[in-house]
Amino acid sequence: MKQTMPTSSGFVFSMQDGVATLRLDREAQHNRIDPADLEGLRRVLAHLQADANAVALVITGTGTRTFSSGYTLSQLANNHIDTSFELFLNELEMLPVTTICALNGSVYGGSIDLALCCDIRLGVTGSRMFMPAAKIGLHYYPDGMRRYVRELGLMQARRLFLTAMEIDATEMLRIGVLTELVPPDVLPERVQEYVDALQKCDASTVRSMKAQLHAVAAGDHEAAKSRAHYEASLQSSTLGERVARLGKVRAE
Repeated sequence: MKQTMPTSSGFVFSMQDGVATLRLDREAQHNRIDPADLEGLRRVLAHLQADANAVALVITGTGTRTFSSGYTLSQLANNHIDTSFELFLNELEMLPVTTICALNGSVYGGSIDLALCCDIRLGVTGSRMFMPAAKIGLHYYPDGMRRYVRELGLMQARRLFLTAMEIDATEMLRIGVLTELVPPDVLPERVQEYVDALQKCDASTVRSMKAQLHAVAAGDHEAAKSRAHYEASLQSSTLGERVARLGKVRAE
């Protein structure tokens, strides 16, 4: 059954069979994110956090030109920035559900950070990106810089932040902004292939491994070395049932 939640005019949210889709929906404004959107966006994440049956969240944009131009620049010019956008991205980063960012076009500013919060990032040929912080005189917020360094490495983070240079989709793939690069007409099909793969996996195992991968990346040595989930999985009925099923399929 397909479910929807009330949203702002800036995005559309729906959920079906454990797969949530969040589509940024200001095509004429390059799918920018406005302050009025943030409460609803964070409510979506809270809903998924509490839903044990949620398998995946797909984030995309309307149209074919731009995935998102990031947080509205008018708020920067008027000094009306609070921490709401940062909190939303931090909550997205730590969401236990696997996140897929389907970048349907180019991406700029804070929405690059949004993409870097996601586990899988699929982009389209012909798109581009740039981080304009240095060009507009904005010292970027710390968690965003941390994600750039973690996902792309210090060398590429320096390049993107310190020069505000634009790069194309092929370079985005090369340096790790993108997991995969596909033609625009193939993007929906490829997203569905990832969703199908996730639905075949054991959701609780995916969640626990995602959490431990985050711990490894964050340098949390105790959590990274923990064997608790590994040893619990060895004793679980799920493992036995799935191994038996796999053996039966191979024998046929």
